[in-house]
Amino acid sequence: MNSVVNPLHVSRFLQVYDTAAVQEGIRISIGFDFHKYLSIARATPTKGPTYPNFRPDRSRIKPGEGFWMVGVDKSNEVALLEAARLYDLSHTNFAEHLESLKAFYGDPTVHAHPLDRCACIAPSAKHITGKVAYLGDRWVRPDFRGRGFSKIMAGIARGVCFAMWTPDFVCGLVARKLVEKKVVYGYAHHELGGSILQLINEEIADDDCLVWQTGEELRNLVESKSELILTS
Repeated sequence: MNSVVNPLHVSRFLQVYDTAAVQEGIRISIGFDFHKYLSIARATPTKGPTYPNFRPDRSRIKPGEGFWMVGVDKSNEVALLEAARLYDLSHTNFAEHLESLKAFYGDPTVHAHPLDRCACIAPSAKHITGKVAYLGDRWVRPDFRGRGFSKIMAGIARGVCFAMWTPDFVCGLVARKLVEKKVVYGYAHHELGGSILQLINEEIADDDCLVWQTGEELRNLVESKSELILTS
């Protein structure tokens, strides 16, 4: 999707979620240095390990092809984290990207363990191609859960993805229980079997759902929200 982005639409869209965060006592900022992100994530109590696709020692993210979000409370303590990156899948698809382990490692022949495996049986993953924005590593501090921050983070992440990349798809991999609880926001579609994953050295073993929306659905979300604000 290569249409021109209307910056006013994006600005209005982002303002809704940023204002909601401020009203709940959280200040959100965006960063691009993933060495800094990893340092923040590792120093954050109760947050699990950051997946290798957001770790620059395992998968280099070129300038302009990734960002991360951090939210801090009134004491300047970290309360929210999320990361995003852009995959160029113009000559492949998301299923192949996962199963080759290139979704996780810049060079699987160097970084992957011989027993590392990923199977993707979600049918739609083979149709996710082109510029693909991947969102992940979301963490909300326990005392801020249940207060709408997942929806706020989803909104801000989508607005920034749209402004930076106008992607063909936005996707993620999330635990089945979260999909069943309907606490995964912003995605129009989901399928089981998105990633049946084993990464030995990372001590990761997952069976996650694929969640996604098309670039056109993303554009409609941003533009419709901004028009609603303008006319309200």
